[in-house]
Amino acid sequence: MIVPVILAGGSGTRLWPLSRQLYPKQLMTLAGGGTMLQNTVERIATFGGVGDPIVICNENHRFMVAEQLRSDNITPGAIVLEPMGRNTAPAVAVAALMAADKDPSSLLVVLPADHYIANLQAFHTAVAVGASYAKKAALVTFGIVPTAPETGYGYIKKGPAADGASTDGNDVEAYTIAAFVEKPDKKTAQAYLESGDYCWNSGMFMFRAGAVLDELTTYVPDIVAACRKAVSEGMHDLDFFRLDEESFDACPSDSIDYAVMEKTENGVMVPFDGGWNDLGSWEALWDVGERDTHNNVVAGDVIIHDVKDSYLRADSRMIAAVGLKDHIVVETPDAVLVTPRTMAQEVKHIVNHLKENKREEALSHKTDYRPWGSSESLIATDRFRVNRLIVKPGEKLSLQRHFHRAEHWVVLSGIARVTKEEDRFLLEEDQSVYIPLAVPHRLENPGTIALEVIEVQTGSFIDETDIDRLDDVYGR
Repeated sequence: MIVPVILAGGSGTRLWPLSRQLYPKQLMTLAGGGTMLQNTVERIATFGGVGDPIVICNENHRFMVAEQLRSDNITPGAIVLEPMGRNTAPAVAVAALMAADKDPSSLLVVLPADHYIANLQAFHTAVAVGASYAKKAALVTFGIVPTAPETGYGYIKKGPAADGASTDGNDVEAYTIAAFVEKPDKKTAQAYLESGDYCWNSGMFMFRAGAVLDELTTYVPDIVAACRKAVSEGMHDLDFFRLDEESFDACPSDSIDYAVMEKTENGVMVPFDGGWNDLGSWEALWDVGERDTHNNVVAGDVIIHDVKDSYLRADSRMIAAVGLKDHIVVETPDAVLVTPRTMAQEVKHIVNHLKENKREEALSHKTDYRPWGSSESLIATDRFRVNRLIVKPGEKLSLQRHFHRAEHWVVLSGIARVTKEEDRFLLEEDQSVYIPLAVPHRLENPGTIALEVIEVQTGSFIDETDIDRLDDVYGR
């Protein structure tokens, strides 16, 4: 049985302002019909003989991950919540421990949730080749056949051809691993490309659960010990499995490349040429996007004149551009990015500046996605805020109270069930209710369509920390 392990952590800061810490790129629709997470799970599910995926994600993203899987009719084997990031070696160790507990011979295929792959058949062929080696206790990594002298990727140097490099009549070469190489400069990357001896390091792997645990135990026993304790002392919470925070916090941070793949004698690389991209930058999105006759990729309400070789995306307002060449322009409701394509990687400096100055734009969008729906900030001042709430059918907010702010709800569409102290009643369109300070209250949607509400908050201190939850079906 092949068990997909989907690595869905990370913040995707190089795609700011679209990708934010609380709503990262893997949860967005960037290329293809679904979100990056959904596309990753579907891509391996169609291979055949594949079990329910183990999805490893940040605790802050748990409800969005669960909702995206549910809406795509995907039943996860587990949604594992990392209390803090510890890189890929601990994530693989956790997944291997959970899979090996059921079947040590399970084949784990480890896939980051933010990859784009154009050629599905080529991907499936590579997985079949990888499985043939993983069944023999090899630790397989998938190397991307390079198409350009990229300096943003690590490289893997091919060793001698591996034995038995074919499966089911597919004659695809596989190699032992001579070396892992750090991101090169342009001249070195060009030499790698011309030699034909190097592949990009994709961060995708395949191995038996028991085999990778053996190698992890050999090379990084402290990681295995910490992860074993984090799993054994973890707990199930609704649809999620929470790793024990204290145990996982004590786990060293390391990548599976450094921890095992660079040291093991059982490594095999399967080259893969299938239109791969990790969509880690705006330049990458321009690479994979559908271009017009002037080589532009355009999304949203965009009007251009004499613009060439550019990427322009509008999410909430019109973008008008004249005379641009080789530029990135991205508009969101609260931020606009303008940069030459050659400088797109430098957006990380903007994100760092925002974080240092504790700006909300580094963390979240004006629309905040909640397990019950979403809250969009329309107006925000020190004394009042106006939000647009969308509550999904059958969902409810927590029973809560506030000590520094009052709230006024106006129903725009749908039917609301309101709890106000001991009273419970329904509100229809154009009806409203006032919630004074310190009064317990709850908003629910008992209907079959989305409930849309305007919420006005007023008070001396308006902040999300001023919430005293008395009851919450989501365990927050």
